[in-house]
Amino acid sequence: MILDRLDPTAAEFALGTGWELKPEGACRAEVCIPLPASARRADGRVNVPAVADALGMPLVASDAHKLWALGPVSGGRALTTAQAPDLTLPDRDGNPFRLGSLRGTKVFMCSWASW
Repeated sequence: MILDRLDPTAAEFALGTGWELKPEGACRAEVCIPLPASARRADGRVNVPAVADALGMPLVASDAHKLWALGPVSGGRALTTAQAPDLTLPDRDGNPFRLGSLRGTKVFMCSWASW
């Protein structure tokens, strides 16, 4: 879910994530996860950082664009930052290429395996 603010309405949050906020917590199908009191503001809006933390959803910010990306529940397997480790992989000609040489630019990585 891409956000331009960190306090969407409960309906917007449910539409974007599939998690409905109920009195018992955040619910999706038969699963309900208790939320801290800080997860809901007094005006009924959702405190996304608090909900993301409670559900284990990664939340990544783009300060330059004032946008946030909220990922799916990860069970703790998500990257904690949007910075990739400095990998060195062969390029098309077999020469070593450092991913870190692209630091500061946006990079799309696509991997494929035959199995």
